[in-house]
Amino acid sequence: MVTMGRKRRGRPVHGWFIFDKPLGMTSTQAVGKVRRAFDAAKAGHAGTLDPLATGILPIALGEATKVVSAVQDGAKAYRFTIRWGEERDTDDAEGQVVEQSDSRPDAAGITAALPQFTGEIQQVPPAYSAIKVNGARAYDLARSGETPILAARPIRIDELRLIDCPDPDHAVLEMICGKGAYVRGLARDLGRHLGCLGHVSELRRTRVGDFDESVAISLDKLEDMGHKEALDDLLLPVEAALADIPALAVTGPEAERLRFGQAIRVPHTVEGTVYATTDGRPVALAKIHAGEVRPVRVFNL
Repeated sequence: MVTMGRKRRGRPVHGWFIFDKPLGMTSTQAVGKVRRAFDAAKAGHAGTLDPLATGILPIALGEATKVVSAVQDGAKAYRFTIRWGEERDTDDAEGQVVEQSDSRPDAAGITAALPQFTGEIQQVPPAYSAIKVNGARAYDLARSGETPILAARPIRIDELRLIDCPDPDHAVLEMICGKGAYVRGLARDLGRHLGCLGHVSELRRTRVGDFDESVAISLDKLEDMGHKEALDDLLLPVEAALADIPALAVTGPEAERLRFGQAIRVPHTVEGTVYATTDGRPVALAKIHAGEVRPVRVFNL
C-alpha cells in the first residue's frame, strides 16, 4: 500500500494583505480571519499588535511568509495616548493600577523631556511582554504572579514628538522606531522621568516598513468582499516587502539553478543580500560574496 503525504489545505495564494486591525482582536485571531477569508494554505504576520492596539498588521500569505523577517526588521510608526497619574502592571489600560501620582506635566515639560528618549537608548521591556526568561514568556510569568526580571536592551527611536495635550490627564504623541521598541515601556519611563507616572491608554500603529495606512484594509471591507477571487485583488505582491533590498536580474537558466539551491556567478556586483528576479518575478533571496550568488530563500511562484 502506498502512503500519500498530507496535502496542505487551502489555496496557493501568495502576497501581502495589509490589515487595519481593529480594537480587541489579537494578532493570531487576525491572521486566522484573513487566512479563512482567502482560504489560504499558509499565513503569518509581521509584528504582533496587542489586542488594545489598532492599525497596521502586515499579513503574509503563501510565499510571502518567507520574507516576514524583512518586514519585522523595518521601521515602525505609532500614534499613542499616555494617561498620566497612574502606572499599571501591564503599562496599558488593561492592567491593574500599581502606583498613582497627583502630579501632571505641561506641554513644555513633556517636550523638553523627549530628546532623552530619542536615538539609541536602553529600555527595559514591559513585564507583560513576549520576552523569554529562562525559556518562559515574561507575560506567562507575570500572569502567574511572578515578577520577571528583564534586562535593559538597546533600542532605536528615530522620532518622538508631542502632538496634543487634550486635557491635563492625557498627551498624544507620535513615534518612529526600530525593531524591539515598546511604546508601553516608553510611556512608563516617560511618566517616571516626569514624576507623574503614566501608561498607554490608546495605541495605533500607522506604518510597518513600507506598509502604511494608505494600503490598509479594514475588517469591514474584508468581510464585505464575498468572493475569494475579488479578495486576491487586494493583495500586494511578495516583493512589496523587499523594496529596501537590491534586485538582481538573472537569466532563465540562472534562475533555475537558484531554484534548485545552486550558486551562480555574477560579474562585478555589490556584496550582501539581494533578491534575484527573472522576467520581473522574484526567484530567491540570496547572498553575494566574491561574485558568487547563493540562494537563502527560494520562492515557488
